[in-house]
Amino acid sequence: MGAGELSGRDVLARSVKGQLRRVALGSALGCVHQLGEALVPVLIGVVIDQAVAGQNAGRLMLWLGVLAVMYVTLSWSFRLGAKAGERGAEEAAHTLRLAIVGRVLDARGGAEEGRLPGELANVATEDAKRVGAVNMALMSGIWAIAGVAVSAVALLLISVTLGLIVLLGTPVLLWLGHLLSKPLERRSEAEQNRAAHASGVAADLVAGLRVLKGLGAQRAAVERYRRTSRISLAATLRSARAESWQTGLVLALTGGFIALIALVGGRLALNGTLTLGQLVSAVGLALFLLGPLETFAWVNAELAQGRASAARVAEVLAAGPAVVDGDEPVAEPVRGELRLRGVRLGGLDGVDLDLYAGQLTGIAVTDPAGAEALLRCLGRESDPESGSVELDGVPLTRLDPTGLRAAVLVAAHDAALFEGSLAANVTPEEESAGDHLLTERAMAAARADEVAESLPYGTATGVGEGGRSLSGGQRQRVLLARALRAGSPVLVVHDPTTAVDTVTEARIAEGLRAFRQGRTTIVVTNSPALLAVTDRVILLDAGRVGAEGTHADLVRTDATYRTAVLA
Repeated sequence: MGAGELSGRDVLARSVKGQLRRVALGSALGCVHQLGEALVPVLIGVVIDQAVAGQNAGRLMLWLGVLAVMYVTLSWSFRLGAKAGERGAEEAAHTLRLAIVGRVLDARGGAEEGRLPGELANVATEDAKRVGAVNMALMSGIWAIAGVAVSAVALLLISVTLGLIVLLGTPVLLWLGHLLSKPLERRSEAEQNRAAHASGVAADLVAGLRVLKGLGAQRAAVERYRRTSRISLAATLRSARAESWQTGLVLALTGGFIALIALVGGRLALNGTLTLGQLVSAVGLALFLLGPLETFAWVNAELAQGRASAARVAEVLAAGPAVVDGDEPVAEPVRGELRLRGVRLGGLDGVDLDLYAGQLTGIAVTDPAGAEALLRCLGRESDPESGSVELDGVPLTRLDPTGLRAAVLVAAHDAALFEGSLAANVTPEEESAGDHLLTERAMAAARADEVAESLPYGTATGVGEGGRSLSGGQRQRVLLARALRAGSPVLVVHDPTTAVDTVTEARIAEGLRAFRQGRTTIVVTNSPALLAVTDRVILLDAGRVGAEGTHADLVRTDATYRTAVLA
């Protein structure tokens, strides 16, 4: 079981009891409020019969005092109940966000399969918020049930006929409201799916904005997003129409129900069955019932949307892992020897490879697909279709993924920088004096110190979202400094210098070799400057090991290597 899954489950488990307590507290306070609301028209009827009709000033003052106490109780119970409800909704949404993030960050991966980053962000924000709002909807539904129940009892005491109308008619209204919410649920799910896809496309386009500008493809990108946005808008409008129809029909049914109660009450008053005060109470209770019955309509809509969002959240949380789970800890100390035997995956076709501990090894490729597949295997983003990968003689499939991530760091060339300062991107934690010296060495090795010197506030300068305030070469140097600073026993870097000039590239190559001296380092690249400083170079050709030796020897003796590296 992965650390991400554990953290998600722990977060959910820890929050359940607290949320249940808040739901119970909010429901109790709401019921008190509804009890008071329902009793107000009853008390007004009593005032009319006992004080106004009898012209008794003393009783009038007494009942007015009772009403005043009732309104104070109403005010405070509503405020405290609403506070508990809103807090429960927000904490539930927060808990879900943590669980979703925990699943996405699970070392076994899998949650991101088939989903754009923007889609995952939409699930963690909008969908989590809608599911959290179900807490408030449930409490509001309990309040409404309490209001209807109290009103029915009061009407039964005033008139059995009126009480039976409420008791028998309310379940029918609830059932009809549930049926009317079904189209809304279906369309709400479609709306969220389309909105999430639009968010994913937008995030994808923004991330590649510089590339799009360089290719002159802005118009095509805008048109692509416009099409996606139109589809999302159409889904949203269909959902809004379904919600308006549902709300309108439920309100019409509710209005007819209230009119029926008023009609029957009026006829009973004309027949002399009800007193003036009882008629006022009956009409007041009928009008009060508008609130709970409208709440039922709102609750149905919220539950319909919440169910649709809950299904999307559940898909992410229940996503299967991309790699097989392992529970064996990584042995300490990590020697850092990697071995591949018969590995087949993507561009790899039965690769046998030994990567020796403590060496700086270069891997050149004739097909980029082979490099990508190799990186996925070493980082355990994917397990081989056949064959095995071992660390210090232990298959990676037996190792705990979280411990493996700490032992083997795969630094992709297109990794992202985060919003914040340059320093925070290299090391996100507070540093001691010794750690600060290590950071400075890593910065110098990657020549990221030169980037800091060119910025207005040095390492304290913000790099912008995704590091967009930096050039491509500057971002690469900061990313390499971050990878070096991590200090993993095994470091795999992929094309870390494609956007820097040749002089800087040569200096980075020397800095990389010096900084990682004695630790296992693999550089997947076709850069002659980087390959020249390695202890050994391996050429992957057509998915297999095609040649092996030093860079100088391979340049002199292997035509395929010369073409791949020097062409």
